[in-house]
Amino acid sequence: MTHLSERNMADSIVIIGLGQTGLSCVRYFLKQGIVPVVVDSRDAPPGQDELPAQVRLYKGGLHPEILLQAKQLVVSPGIAIATPEIAAAQQHGVEVIGDIELFVRAAKAPIIAITGSNGKSTVTTLVGEMANAAGVKTAIGGNIGIPALDLLDVAEPYQLYVLELSSFQLETTHSLKAVAATVLNVTDDHLDRYPDFEAYRQAKLSIYQDAQTIVTNRDDVLTVCATQDNRDVGKHSVGADDADYGLIQQQGCTWLAYQGEGIISADDLQITGVHNLMNALSAIALLDAAGVDRIKTLPGLKQFTGLAHRCEFIRKLNDVMWINDTKATNVGATLAALDGLKSSVKGRLYLIAGGDGKGADFGPLVPALRDDIALTYCFGKDGVRFAGLAENTKLVADLDTAIAEISQLVQPGDWVLLSPACASIDMYANFMARGDHFRALVKAL
Repeated sequence: MTHLSERNMADSIVIIGLGQTGLSCVRYFLKQGIVPVVVDSRDAPPGQDELPAQVRLYKGGLHPEILLQAKQLVVSPGIAIATPEIAAAQQHGVEVIGDIELFVRAAKAPIIAITGSNGKSTVTTLVGEMANAAGVKTAIGGNIGIPALDLLDVAEPYQLYVLELSSFQLETTHSLKAVAATVLNVTDDHLDRYPDFEAYRQAKLSIYQDAQTIVTNRDDVLTVCATQDNRDVGKHSVGADDADYGLIQQQGCTWLAYQGEGIISADDLQITGVHNLMNALSAIALLDAAGVDRIKTLPGLKQFTGLAHRCEFIRKLNDVMWINDTKATNVGATLAALDGLKSSVKGRLYLIAGGDGKGADFGPLVPALRDDIALTYCFGKDGVRFAGLAENTKLVADLDTAIAEISQLVQPGDWVLLSPACASIDMYANFMARGDHFRALVKAL
């Protein structure tokens, strides 16, 4: 560890938090001829072995004496700006931003910005693939895939950026000015970080700030910003009815439509469930707002099969469907999966849920658990709390036990859905590891 006395910290750029985002910030500043300083509370932060020799790393704490002397703090999204050391520096006049703020200050192409408690990775990926299918050189990044700042370092500049943005990233982003922005939905999440639900919601809604066009969800009033009506901004909405971007019945089929005119039949898509139709409508609306030729984007929509770990089909065994929705790390995501899939289930539906609930209220799940699920298997940190929601639940030690028992109960026509409504960090490295474990267990049946 570097000693504080070795360098005068005045006017320094300080990156708080290493890892993937922190390293991308380091690379960005070095290309600008600026040597930043890195501070990390961990004793062995990930990525420290990749740190260039000229960049000083102070670890094992946030070192307030460094933060107070800095000109600018670039805070990784996993670290709350309400952290006392960061808040003190901000009150002292130090600028506090994130990597997305750095990106939007430097980006030369329009930005489509997407947030929401659920579905944002699917919509972000879908928008990017549809735009590329239309011949628009498009990059996808932010809270998904490549760190945003790394998208700037390309030989041939992009014509459009599509960013998935978390509430954490939006907290430190102030100059977004997206060509189109959306909040897909807002449900309880991250209440272990925010003082209350409304604070979390407001962090999401900040994506609309200075956007040219906003796309809200007619079926979720929480996506609507109370101040947006006072702004000269394009406004569109997505919903399951036939208004604006919506659904209509045409030629005996459900069609995605704009102002009552059919765009594409749901039967032509490879993604299923009402929630995915809403995702597709959101993608169409955002690309329309960005001026991308709609007709040219539709082949990309037709080819889209969805993302791994998001209502991902794993296997059909003895006419039983096994679905991996490990990305459902909050209650709203699980409700969306259940609502989107239940019409396709011919037999019984078994649910596997549980993990770290992050302080969320599980109550909204009760009607679905009681009315739509044959049996829910619960495990993990909040497994006991989850199992207490309904009588048709069973607490088990782990995912292995759940799969083993369910495999003995299922009959032809049944579906088995892993949709935890909880984070995975109590038992797994991340939600992908949980999904990979589910996939391996199902494949072994």
